[in-house]
Amino acid sequence: MAATSLILSSCTEPAPTLPGISPSAGVTPPSIQPDTGRTNGPVALLVPLSGPLAAIGQSLEQSVKLAFTAPGAPALDVRDTGGTPQGAAAAAQAAIAAGDGLILGPLTKNDTQAVAPIAHAANVNVLAFTNDETVAAPGVWPLGVSPGQQVRRVVSYAADHGRTRTAAILPENAYGRLMGSALQAEAQQLGEPSPQISYFGSSFASLTQTVRSVSDFDSRGAGIEARIRAARAQDDQAGRIAAAKLERQPIPPPPFDALLVGATGEQLAEIGTLLPYYEAAPPQIQLLGPALWAREATAMASHDTLRGALYAAPDPSLCLGFQQKFQSVYGNPPPSGVDNVGFDAGAMAVLAARQGGFTAETLTNPTGFSGTDGVFRLDPDGHVQRGLAVFKVEPGGPQIVSPAPSDLPPPPPAVAPPTS
Repeated sequence: MAATSLILSSCTEPAPTLPGISPSAGVTPPSIQPDTGRTNGPVALLVPLSGPLAAIGQSLEQSVKLAFTAPGAPALDVRDTGGTPQGAAAAAQAAIAAGDGLILGPLTKNDTQAVAPIAHAANVNVLAFTNDETVAAPGVWPLGVSPGQQVRRVVSYAADHGRTRTAAILPENAYGRLMGSALQAEAQQLGEPSPQISYFGSSFASLTQTVRSVSDFDSRGAGIEARIRAARAQDDQAGRIAAAKLERQPIPPPPFDALLVGATGEQLAEIGTLLPYYEAAPPQIQLLGPALWAREATAMASHDTLRGALYAAPDPSLCLGFQQKFQSVYGNPPPSGVDNVGFDAGAMAVLAARQGGFTAETLTNPTGFSGTDGVFRLDPDGHVQRGLAVFKVEPGGPQIVSPAPSDLPPPPPAVAPPTS
């Protein structure tokens, strides 16, 4: 069955990792029944309309209001979080006291963790704007395009094309840790060997050491280099012959055939230079990366090592309807990378209000929804499944090598709780 269209089935760049993200475990309230959630009332929008994130909050408000122009939209109760967990908690308490039946937002992972227990206690579901999957829990769905969704899609595609031994070079921060966790889980799901994952710091020295370590160059190539130096040191005909023979000996391939790289900008370019030096470059390996590479695909295509790299991201053609509508109403393109997420959340709220209320049963429709970033589905455990496209970096611009699916496989059957 086709996914339900969210009014405008047509986005800006992938939702970024927002301030406050961390790899710690998310809030996990007790399991809820499918009918959990209120059936009516206004919809609360919790966004930072003051503080350092006010510009994002204001454009999110515009995006949600754009969705609420549809017929049958409930009342919208906009509340300022101030961009802090304390402000988000206070805004949630005030919204619930006012009788609101669903919460859209808040923006960040920390704000969502502050709101989740308050909403759960009041039987109110939450469609958060963060892309940190660690906040996922029954009744709390992070709607941003997450690092984990991107990693799972591109790694699965690579495995389907014979690249089943994956390693990773990731930044030593929360974003990199989320990518690493997703890679480990996906490798296990696919039955692949456990990936070697290494994290680099902010310095180029750290980056160089990480690439050298992951490539296993010290055992693959450095040993041959040492033998060449030793042969030359003999300073005789036999030594020169031995050195020449060793120089023609190919260095063994690296212990992986796909490499997930979490770098961007200058660090990504440096990795592109280091990999051939350590004999761990294409075509021996397939480079894989995040949706953030969509911004850098043109520059990447000019680099021999980075050309041909793969990344998973929403198909930008799907968001044109939203972009055009936003431009026509507000006079400018959507300014924030999460505006499309706000629109989809608002469209879901309007749809739910017309179909029986804001319950988990309505929100977790197993056929999913067709939104600005493509098809997605909310699962009862709080996780969000997305249908992303896979792109290949090419000189003429990134090319889709695997289109975004129009529907998603059905969710796994619920496991009944054990009986005592």
